Amino acid sequence: MATGFVWHELYMWHNTWNWAQIFPPSLTVQPGEHAENPETKRRFRNLLEVSGLYEQLVQIKPRYATEDEIARFHTREHIAHIKSMSAENGGDASILTPFGKGSFEIAQLSAGGTMEAFDAVITGKVKNAYALVRPPGHHATADVGMGFCLFGNVVIAIMHARAVHKLGKVATVDWDVHHGNGTQSGFYSDPSTLTISLHQDNLFPADSGGLAENGEGAGKGYNLNVPLPPGCGDGAYVAAFERVVIPALYKFKPELIVVPSGFDASGVDPLGRMMVSSEGYRKMTRLLMKAADDLCGGRLVMSHEGGYSSMYVPYCGLAVMEELSGIRTHVEDPWAPLMANWGQMDVQPHQAQLIEQAAKLVGNIN
Repeated sequence: MATGFVWHELYMWHNTWNWAQIFPPSLTVQPGEHAENPETKRRFRNLLEVSGLYEQLVQIKPRYATEDEIARFHTREHIAHIKSMSAENGGDASILTPFGKGSFEIAQLSAGGTMEAFDAVITGKVKNAYALVRPPGHHATADVGMGFCLFGNVVIAIMHARAVHKLGKVATVDWDVHHGNGTQSGFYSDPSTLTISLHQDNLFPADSGGLAENGEGAGKGYNLNVPLPPGCGDGAYVAAFERVVIPALYKFKPELIVVPSGFDASGVDPLGRMMVSSEGYRKMTRLLMKAADDLCGGRLVMSHEGGYSSMYVPYCGLAVMEELSGIRTHVEDPWAPLMANWGQMDVQPHQAQLIEQAAKLVGNIN
């Protein structure tokens, strides 16, 4: 069955200014491009085209999410605040999240693109889909944007799918190197949504994503965090999937699996300190696809989040897209031989210890 792909040039027109403009005014920060700039996303899409894979994907046209659809998750005050700043010359949503004129509409298109990917998978137009959207969304909470995120794309799409398609149980598996605090906040007391986040321990947001954050009320047990120590490579990530993520999915039995997909856990990302290779992302995708085949008819959606290495994000993305589509291209990862020789790529004892602690929480899922 076909794999869908969401893309629009306007995603690349979201303006994040530069570092010197978002810190307190001074002459101590040399102007330079913001980390969340278009380059990694554009190069990901371009490598798909060069490889020949792009033309074999089902192109899914995004649409603009309405304010009412966004308001299923976000407060009206937050929506109005972003809209007002965007109509002028932009502003800062909060921590490290500057944006320019017109970014409100682009953020609507980002949320709408993720919703369209959901629609295509749920209705059977495609088996699985990847939404290469921007700005990202997994840090945005109901009343504030943060961490480069304006609106919670995945949360909005899940709420849309429930309202329109009567979708039931959904599982999210966030492999971005930063904690998916926004997605967690959207479903923290909801037992119909299993939220899982694998991330570097206490990287961003500060003091967020610990093992103890396990849901509350009716949702107790349905939020799993795997705060991995810095330096984890393919071995640790695959072990976390095999010992935590996959058992949790089989116990929960979702109707749809969603991945907030960041490639900033890669071994050369400037904003993370992990060592995952493109092959590691390939293996994790393969494990998720097997679970999706067994549990929910293969229904799997990925929505793009972080990833800030312009040289390496494209190869991680291509590996994921090859697995989703079942089409291997002629393109080889040129960095693979180097990364294959790195030390401690296998799961290390202190990493395994943390993973085992997280695995114990799977028992809390009813």
